[in-house]
Amino acid sequence: MTKMLQKLLVGATASAMMLSLAACGGNAPSSGSSTGSTSAASATPTTYKVGIVQYVSDASLDQISDNIKAELDAKGAELGVTFDYKPYFQNGEGDSTVINQIASDLIADDVDVIVPIATPTAVAMQTATEDNQIPVVFAAVSDPVGAKLVDSMKKPGGNITGTSDALDTSAIFELMTTANPTCDYVGLLYDNGQDSSAQPIANAKAYLEKKGIQYIEKTGSTTDEINLAAQSLIAEKVDAVFTPTDNTVMTAELSIYEALAEAGIPHYCGADSFALNGAFCGYGVDYANLGVMTADMVVDILVNGADPASTPAQTFDNGIATVNTETCETLGLSLETIKESFAPLCTQVVETTTSESFTE
Repeated sequence: MTKMLQKLLVGATASAMMLSLAACGGNAPSSGSSTGSTSAASATPTTYKVGIVQYVSDASLDQISDNIKAELDAKGAELGVTFDYKPYFQNGEGDSTVINQIASDLIADDVDVIVPIATPTAVAMQTATEDNQIPVVFAAVSDPVGAKLVDSMKKPGGNITGTSDALDTSAIFELMTTANPTCDYVGLLYDNGQDSSAQPIANAKAYLEKKGIQYIEKTGSTTDEINLAAQSLIAEKVDAVFTPTDNTVMTAELSIYEALAEAGIPHYCGADSFALNGAFCGYGVDYANLGVMTADMVVDILVNGADPASTPAQTFDNGIATVNTETCETLGLSLETIKESFAPLCTQVVETTTSESFTE
């Protein structure tokens, strides 16, 4: 073989190897990753844009949003993906105009999912996503079917599902009448513009009428109005006050609890966060657990491709009574006696003291 022929053969072999390597390289994973992709071939973590919309700032809703964020961070670390919520977390501060603008902004940002906290935000986000069908996973909606967010709890339909903080109203009144068997006049304190209060208040009236217990309603749509309503109930000398999972009263609780307690009137409410803010007793859903479950549903939809239409909306067993020990003392009640009387009616009796918000 001549030297010239040897050179030609070597060159041809090298060229063939280079072409072969190039062909293999054409199947290699890309270094980039598009938002929403779950391909295992991606060389960089996938990022999902999560819009979280809180209706208003209060201890209940803050607890939910904090736990949603913490669980998304934990699941992201576990799965090797990023749930980017920081640029897309918004608080509507109870203003429908602001909430609707937030919806428009999140759609313009092309988020992968929207997580509205509380019924008014959930309704607004459902309306805003009718055309684009961005998945919506609501949190703390008391009556998803009644609010016309879902067709049914088992099969929500459409692009929406989530978690409910539906309240067992009769269980709260069992606590009330056990603590005070002579209770015969109850104040119902709520915002009649809050969808979350409508069904629990209807249930409360039915329960009280069946038991032959007199009641009076006082309502308000602002903190000032709730303060006036509370003062009116004190003047009425009611034996106890009931409030469901009402965000308006929740926001006002820190400003009314002392007056009620000093008047000897225990305030029974539909969440532990009311007791944290000074109410005598909060009974119902564990909002920390609700936040975690909401985040898990978000992860299932984004990462595993679960369909919101067929993902059942989640409810929780009511059963935890949270008693504010400081308010209990102001009311002149024995904490040990209260705990003993409540224990057979609850899965757990928890103690708390007055604070503005939950801490880690």
